[in-house]
Amino acid sequence: MKITLVGYMGAGKTSLGKNLAFELGLDFYDLDIEIEKRSGFSISETIFNKGELFFRKLEREILMEILEKDDFVLASGGGTPCYYDNAELIANKSFSIYLMYSVPTLFCRLDGKQKQRPLIAHLDGPGLKEYIGKHLMERMAFYEKSTQIINAESKTILELSKEIEELIHD
Repeated sequence: MKITLVGYMGAGKTSLGKNLAFELGLDFYDLDIEIEKRSGFSISETIFNKGELFFRKLEREILMEILEKDDFVLASGGGTPCYYDNAELIANKSFSIYLMYSVPTLFCRLDGKQKQRPLIAHLDGPGLKEYIGKHLMERMAFYEKSTQIINAESKTILELSKEIEELIHD
């Protein structure tokens, strides 16, 4: 079983992915962590020092390697499906799940955590909410290429894990 979680930053892909992998007895990969291991730098440092194009090429290379493995849960980066043909690749090579949240919910989940997120480090309040809304609109078409879309609003990690387990066992 190959499962890839996609969605906007703050959607809980890593937390859910770890729990789901444990419940299903699968390996867990966080694409951002795999990129950091390979590059030797944080995501922010990699983008700052090498540029976004270098980062996206490395992201694609590692994504393709992981998708060739068996029995895993992968937490993709928020932008991963939006570059190259990554959305189609993810959907073709794994059971992909878009964790869908509203802009107000994503704002609540991200507000106060900007320092750990390079794309929003300079934003707060209304500027952050506006950025999330615009950015999410740009990315939604890519996210919606997933095998399954789950409305994750107001659901706990355990509830989401159970819902996904039911989907994959049907």
